[in-house]
Amino acid sequence: MSNIILLGPPGAGKGTQARKLVEGRGMVQLSTGDMLREAKTSGTEMGKRVAEVMDRGELVTDEIVIGLIEEKLVAGGGSGFIFDGFPRTLPQADALGRLLARMGQKLDAVIEMRVDDAALVRRITGRFTCGQCGEVYHDETKPTQVEGTCDVCGSHDLKRRADDNEDSLKTRLMEYYKKTSPLIGYYYHAGDLFTIDGLAEIDAVAAAIAGILDQQH
Repeated sequence: MSNIILLGPPGAGKGTQARKLVEGRGMVQLSTGDMLREAKTSGTEMGKRVAEVMDRGELVTDEIVIGLIEEKLVAGGGSGFIFDGFPRTLPQADALGRLLARMGQKLDAVIEMRVDDAALVRRITGRFTCGQCGEVYHDETKPTQVEGTCDVCGSHDLKRRADDNEDSLKTRLMEYYKKTSPLIGYYYHAGDLFTIDGLAEIDAVAAAIAGILDQQH
């Protein structure tokens, strides 16, 4: 069983690699956004708290997010967990460490998907997805076979994120580095940090991650 954190700026491919680990190793992806959306409609005590906070337009506290993660860890059901989008700050990293220790678990690896910013901007501004099935495409590296039609489900509902433009992206990258730099140091000091090339081919990145996980056991 492996518990890992995937770190990397927006568009580094964390979601793609997390899906590969879910499919290939039976791990469970814990995405903060997904957990909050799911909790909001779950009807549980924690879910009601999430709904109240979100309905007021406020930010969900670290305490609530840790509570949601604890629920998932207790439920289990996989061969380890992938933390995606959490932690983002040092207090969150501390809280996650305490939670895992309390549950007799540990963090096996923090994998930083490092990228070249200019190449990342090119990668992201060309990206679009199918609104129906979620398949991801790219103008240069993975265009649809028939223009305007999803290869997987045949839908014509192809979308680009409004913030997938150069100016917005540079702002998001700056924000990411500002917040995440302390985490890189924190996990490096703890001996948990592994760095890989996030802009390599998808299969090469997957192989690098698999190599790190296999070393841990």
